[in-house]
Amino acid sequence: MTHDEEPVISVITPAYNSEVFIKETIQSVLDQTYSDWEMIIVDDRSKDNTVSLIKEMMDKDARIRLIELEKNSGSAVARNTAIEHSKGRYIAFLDSDDSWFPEKLERQLKFMQDEDVAFSFTEYVRTLEDGTETDYISKAPETVDWDALMKRCVIGCLTVMIDTEKTGEVRMVDIRTRQDYALWLSLTRQGHTAYGLQEVLAKYRVVGDSISSNKWKAAKRNWYVFRHIEGQNLPKALWYFGHYAVIAIKDLIKYKIVVNRRAGSRNSGR
Repeated sequence: MTHDEEPVISVITPAYNSEVFIKETIQSVLDQTYSDWEMIIVDDRSKDNTVSLIKEMMDKDARIRLIELEKNSGSAVARNTAIEHSKGRYIAFLDSDDSWFPEKLERQLKFMQDEDVAFSFTEYVRTLEDGTETDYISKAPETVDWDALMKRCVIGCLTVMIDTEKTGEVRMVDIRTRQDYALWLSLTRQGHTAYGLQEVLAKYRVVGDSISSNKWKAAKRNWYVFRHIEGQNLPKALWYFGHYAVIAIKDLIKYKIVVNRRAGSRNSGR
């Protein structure tokens, strides 16, 4: 890609106090086998060295761009700001503590073009905070519609790619968390089926104090999405929330078993 050409894929990355992981995240984009991309990082008024580390990585590659918000505004504003400044037909999301396998963009773009789809996601592996991979793979069903998504969000934000030429303008609802889930629901409600590429192409880092790791907060936010964004009446909201709660508890138990097994094997090897 020459500097005069517009990128095909815009990578959307919000960042806040991400100095521990941001370089690894950016490097995973630099390592992509597909090169026709831009990475737009929006810093949400970090208080650590996040910005200086991003600038250090920018010196390596002009495809990385940085936007600094004037005040802390949350992930939705940061992502929307990045989207507004994007130039690519396709947008892909990658948070500042997650990473991709090298063939992620190439494999997913080919999948979308071959299947002629507007909205896709892939499988991903969960890692511990130190980056150690677990055996916990989040599987991708072949397709997901609105009703299935209301019962369970199987779509990891770090795996999503959207063809904006097919969907039109994309924006996230301005809420502190679950704004990505609300966008997936909006897209499927509009008739854009989500297609799953059944390959593990991303790494989701479970950070102990991340907002998404607090299951109670996540449950409350899901309820808010059901009632106030999707506009479900009380019986319908309870119906969908019941499905969500049962699956969330099962997932939490499964993840703890995987982590404890991994910790046990590490301790036995000492």
